[in-house]
Amino acid sequence: MLASAAENPRPSPARSHHARGVTFMLISTAAFTANVLLIRALGQVQSVNIWLTSCVRFVVGLGLVATIYRRDFQPLNLIRHPKLASRGIVGGLTVCGYYLTIVHLGAGRASFINNTYVIFSALMAVAMIGERFRPALASGGIAGLAGLALLTNAFGSGAHASLYDLLGVTVALGSAYVLVTIRQLHATEHSSTIFAAQCAYGLLICLVPAILHPGAVAGTAWAVMLLAGIFSAVGQLAMTLAFRDLPVAEGSLLQMLVPLGIALGGAVFFSEHFSPHELAGAALILAGTAFTALRR
Repeated sequence: MLASAAENPRPSPARSHHARGVTFMLISTAAFTANVLLIRALGQVQSVNIWLTSCVRFVVGLGLVATIYRRDFQPLNLIRHPKLASRGIVGGLTVCGYYLTIVHLGAGRASFINNTYVIFSALMAVAMIGERFRPALASGGIAGLAGLALLTNAFGSGAHASLYDLLGVTVALGSAYVLVTIRQLHATEHSSTIFAAQCAYGLLICLVPAILHPGAVAGTAWAVMLLAGIFSAVGQLAMTLAFRDLPVAEGSLLQMLVPLGIALGGAVFFSEHFSPHELAGAALILAGTAFTALRR
């Protein structure tokens, strides 16, 4: 019995929690990828106001929390807890800002600038909650960002810097703040309440422009929006759960797999083709995330 136990030791709690966090984060990346691909498919069904799509996303998230976590969800804390409120408000504003940068900078450049939150969040976590910024995470983050720049052809159009580039950096800083705040809030709040903060405040922010730009929506478009909202809610909730166990830098780096998944989905479902430099970018993203995971 002793020999058998020695040959097959039980995983330590820390290793088990880390594996749980990675699993939730991978579920999150898969769900976010599906969400973006469905939003893209929605554009082929009907042109729908992106603010309405966001409202559907947040309403579905609140419905998910009320259904699954009705005993754990503490709605009054969204008002009582200032940090929950700041998580929700900043999270909602980053959604709005990201959509604006996509419109004015293009998806590739906007995505590249937004994903610099990987580096910002790691640095904020060091300053705000004392996490270690390990060399493996730095190397993986730099490789991932370089790969993303190639994959999205972020600067291939020769566009010059503008105020929307500054907005993109601001959005990235906001996203980094949200991730660190999620990590902090796990000390006092249930994951469902942390997730609901974004849904509640994000809905309040997006509801006004959605009402100001009304329009008839076909039944098929509603169905696609609803499905996209479900995947978005699952992705956001899984990410929130993952940050119970993962450092901010490592968790945010795993989210770099989302643009890679979107590119692969574009090739499979929308007949897109990869150029050599885009393939090199995809390889760099995979190498950066894999290197960090193996070093762990």
